[in-house]
Amino acid sequence: MATSPNVVRSSGAEGVEALHKLVLDSLDDDQALETVSIPLAGKSSIADYMVVASGRSTRQVASMANKLAEKIKAEFGRSARVEGLPTADWVLIDAGDVIVHLFRPEVRSFYNLERMWAFGDPAGQA
Repeated sequence: MATSPNVVRSSGAEGVEALHKLVLDSLDDDQALETVSIPLAGKSSIADYMVVASGRSTRQVASMANKLAEKIKAEFGRSARVEGLPTADWVLIDAGDVIVHLFRPEVRSFYNLERMWAFGDPAGQA
């Protein structure tokens, strides 16, 4: 998979797990709602995990995205690609091995990404 040079690619399984834990911990610290982690390893080449969470407002979604991008840069020394910040209805953070979707609740229920990517696996809850 080709990635842009500024996207985080973790080295080895330990790096992937450390990045995944950082994402989940950051979202928990920021009081994200209904955080779901979907394992994609062996199912898709885009990433090893997809994390989906909600914020109560566009302000909270934008704040969570900014803080998470800062933590990834501080911990891994590289920038994650962030899209959707101007409106913050749906913000995508491509951290390489972990892709994060942050939504306002109404937008999340409309797109229902968890259903599309869960592969019938109810164990995707984080």
